[in-house]
Amino acid sequence: MSKVLFSTWQDEFIDNRGKPVEEWSESAFKVPSTYDGNKNSKIFIGWDGLVVFSEDVDVIKAGTMYAAQYQEYSEACGRCAPGRWGGRILYDLFDKIARGAGTTDDVEHLKEISDTMMKTSKCEIGRTVPKPLLDILNYFKDDVDELIKTKKASKDYSNEDINYIAKITAPCSDACPDHVDIPAYIEGVRDLQFIDSLKATKQTMPLAHTCGRVCPHPCEDACRRANLDEAVSIMELKRIGADYESDHGLDFNYPYPQKPLNGKKVAIVGAGPAGLAGAYYLALDGVACDVYDELPVLGGEVAVGVPEYRMPYDAYSKDIEAVGALDGVEFILNTKVTADMLREFEESYDAVLLASGTRISKKVRATNERPEIEGYWPAIQFLDDINLSVKWNLCEPVDLSGKTVVCVGGGFTSMDVVRCSIRAGAKKVIMLYRRDEKTIVRNTSWEEYHEAVEEGVEFIFHSAIEEIFDENDKLTKLKVNRFELVPDPDGGRAQLVKIEGADFEIECDYLIPAVSQDADLSYLPEEWELEMTSWRTLKTDGKTYQTSRKGIFAAGDCEYGPMTIVNAVGQAKRAASVMSRYVHSDKLTLTDEEIMEDHLSKLKVYNKKEEVTGWIKGLPREVSEKLPAESRKFTQEEVNFGFTNEQAVDEASRCMRCYYIAMVAV
Repeated sequence: MSKVLFSTWQDEFIDNRGKPVEEWSESAFKVPSTYDGNKNSKIFIGWDGLVVFSEDVDVIKAGTMYAAQYQEYSEACGRCAPGRWGGRILYDLFDKIARGAGTTDDVEHLKEISDTMMKTSKCEIGRTVPKPLLDILNYFKDDVDELIKTKKASKDYSNEDINYIAKITAPCSDACPDHVDIPAYIEGVRDLQFIDSLKATKQTMPLAHTCGRVCPHPCEDACRRANLDEAVSIMELKRIGADYESDHGLDFNYPYPQKPLNGKKVAIVGAGPAGLAGAYYLALDGVACDVYDELPVLGGEVAVGVPEYRMPYDAYSKDIEAVGALDGVEFILNTKVTADMLREFEESYDAVLLASGTRISKKVRATNERPEIEGYWPAIQFLDDINLSVKWNLCEPVDLSGKTVVCVGGGFTSMDVVRCSIRAGAKKVIMLYRRDEKTIVRNTSWEEYHEAVEEGVEFIFHSAIEEIFDENDKLTKLKVNRFELVPDPDGGRAQLVKIEGADFEIECDYLIPAVSQDADLSYLPEEWELEMTSWRTLKTDGKTYQTSRKGIFAAGDCEYGPMTIVNAVGQAKRAASVMSRYVHSDKLTLTDEEIMEDHLSKLKVYNKKEEVTGWIKGLPREVSEKLPAESRKFTQEEVNFGFTNEQAVDEASRCMRCYYIAMVAV
């Protein structure tokens, strides 16, 4: 929280003008009072008001520059007169007042135009841009009147030392760890411009085929359409452009032409989503990359861990091929990086990106839990065995015919385990989870959970294994505890409490722990003494992604712990951006775009309590066709067929195009 001079943000009203600084009130929001390092912000203007941090700020000039962003970003769709012409009038009249040529009639006209835009614009950018400008006209009326009376320009009108830094965002894009321009790719689908849709996605997401299929879509949790009826099916619309590219045999689409190789080279450890994304953006910037991986195939855990029915490798390979097609990218497989190799990398490369995964399954912490017990099958090893046989014929097929499988978990890995067990012929498949159904849906997705239920997976919630039983090192049964949620009398989080006398036993052939994974960082040189998190992952500053050792960066699972593809790509994209400058300057810097991303992520763009009006309510969300449960249990074919063109256009038309503009004066 920050002390502020003035604020109207999200209906907050603070006015400390004329008061000593020590008496100023604090904003209830995480507004960007400090822009970057020692740079203080003068004012923040956005879709929901303005926040003034300093007495020494020209509010009228700032308003003029904010109005100008509407023109510069050109995000108004142009499909309504208020949006098409209103924004231009806002800027012209604000600028007229700021340069000392305004009149009282101009102020009234500004208010009239602002009111019209807010009521009748068809997109959110047209509805929200006038809001902070009206606040300036109303609450800084004396400043406006003074400029009109004296016919003088505002004090900073010609001051070029002040930077006005703006960023366009949207609630969905802000919630996306990769900050994909979601409204743009949805608009491409709506207009049947599928390549434009793909180009919008690939600005920040190189794995479009992949993330259009297996992303947990946090963007949909921040979709304003949900405040009206149901969230837009954002993830499924992402794959439309990618599938169009591959179905029509088109050349790879890149966000911009690759720059010539500049003589700099980076080593990347790991060829999973983080390593691939890092190589993609570094190579586009002209930095050569050698990507090392211990697996015999490219793609990391997504390739060997995510089942074929959920993520066909043929689709994933299209994303991988786009990375490998860039000049300067070399893949070195079947190569487990060692400490000696890393020492050599530090000397021979300009920087190193550690992007290894988390491939060590954690234990369930039960009595008599021993990996040597026959039937104890760690999730990562199990999925490797399944997928290396299904996808590449590199090992014997897994046959669970007549067997009972118990998996412990509550995330994507455990969901993959139980659904693969069904397809491997298991007689009975049970998932034990300490929490409830609502939490498992939040951890994975509604679709994933319900498809597993349809396929016959039995879920036992509020349960955990107490003891594992074996005979001569062969698994026989499990003792399971039951729990209940007990409310906290003080209003805190409800606690899980064991139900005495409710224990039960399960006879089973296999126990597959899928509670989480650890990173294997044994390849790090001990003398580097890299700083670790409490989760035993590599610690970075979370902004530049450099570790505690200069020139050594980390992204993905080894930095954060087991995460989603979109998280890994978002981290790697940021790390690659920093590294592409670091290899030339030896300095860690962020772009204004990245700094503003961080500010907006803290501020939170989506307001769950907002009442959305002005749109047609009750338009049903499209649902793509799925392979029927009774047939998909016996095949590795992709379950989700994706939208038809008609469905895709109808679903894309539900998007409310919620672009917002944020601006800071520094």
